[in-house]
Amino acid sequence: MTKQKILIVDDEKGIRESLTIILEMEGYEVLSAPSADAALELIAESTRFDFMICDVRLPGRNGIDFLKEIRERGVSSVVIMISAYGTIETSIEAIKTGADDYINKPINSEELILRMRMAKERKELQIENNNLKKELGFMGELKQIVYSSDVMKEVLELSMKASQFKTTVLITGESGTGKELIARTIHNNSKRKDSPFVAVNCAAIPETLMESELFGYEKGAFSGASAAKAGLIEEADGGTLFLDEIGEIPLSLQPKLLRMLQEEEVRRLGDTKTNNVDLRVVAATSLDIQQAIAEGSFREDLFYRVNVFPIHIPPLRERKDEIPLLVNHFITKYNQKLSRSVKDVTPQVMSAMMQYEWFGNIRELENVIERAMILSDTDNINKIDLMNGDRKDNFKIDTWINSLSFEEAKQTIERKYIERALTETGGNRTKAAKILGISRRSLIYKLKDYQEL
Repeated sequence: MTKQKILIVDDEKGIRESLTIILEMEGYEVLSAPSADAALELIAESTRFDFMICDVRLPGRNGIDFLKEIRERGVSSVVIMISAYGTIETSIEAIKTGADDYINKPINSEELILRMRMAKERKELQIENNNLKKELGFMGELKQIVYSSDVMKEVLELSMKASQFKTTVLITGESGTGKELIARTIHNNSKRKDSPFVAVNCAAIPETLMESELFGYEKGAFSGASAAKAGLIEEADGGTLFLDEIGEIPLSLQPKLLRMLQEEEVRRLGDTKTNNVDLRVVAATSLDIQQAIAEGSFREDLFYRVNVFPIHIPPLRERKDEIPLLVNHFITKYNQKLSRSVKDVTPQVMSAMMQYEWFGNIRELENVIERAMILSDTDNINKIDLMNGDRKDNFKIDTWINSLSFEEAKQTIERKYIERALTETGGNRTKAAKILGISRRSLIYKLKDYQEL
């Protein structure tokens, strides 16, 4: 078992030596420094410290300034400040600056050990609570995966098998098929379920910011980097990193991602050392990766590294027998959310939905049901608003000019063009983007704006 590391910062040699003996007897690995500057050098050279015990009064830079500096650098160690001249004001300042506890000298060894353990437990509980708050935002989507087809049963069986191992998983399928839901299923049924699940939409991060967002940065790494910041990869340490739309990661950044996957280490922008990470990676894409490899926009070695355990989710139009089950599920969901009492859809509406192609898949179906329930004045939904079909042939621009603002009309027309391009290409966004004369990334942004992605 790896020993926990402690850094003692005190200008009194006797204090450093006595604390070192006490803490090493407790099984800790201990390093010490006589000043803040010496301690900062150790922090830059060494791996992470689990604890730091620091005197308030130090030669040169004092303990409070040292504490401010390490917190600005993103150091998350448990810090306990000590002082022979302690006052209530000093202890309050230390806690406000980022200390986890404050102890007056002379130090009682049993009290120190107890306070260290209590501070660490508080910190871990705080991290757990923060992660729980993030997870609660998704609880409405995690109640149940609704399915009835054999092909989706196989998808879930593969997900359960993958969850038992630290295996990199690649989930493929069109937008709206539920790739993130499957990724969360893998995480929630694994040994890492109590650790963070960090979801990253690679298509939604501008290329210029992607490296700093994923890998983090040190203070001064670039203009505006006033403090160190851990990247999303480090935030997922111990848990699962979900890289949605991994095919959108810039080619220039792919070697660094490949190294992270192979070596399980990250180096922040502006840093000279690497930090080890322990995480499982689940990637997803709606892109034809083989085509991207042929076009030179995706590295073949990265593909083989993420495609260890592939799971493909078929589009809704290939499993239409699930539509009635999904419709009932969404009616139940939005009855609660919208305080409605809708019972069902009429046979005519169900027939229209069974004939529709659903290029937006389950997400589009959910949006259609929610919109229909808002507009419905009866217990049964007797009218739905589908994005293609007959409606595209009834494009009455005069009506729109008279009833919509310029911005609304522009968005409506733009959406019409996108819908038709997707229809003509069978939902292939790469081909649709070429027809529209825009980049694939721009199309993805627009689809997200229209809640079809």
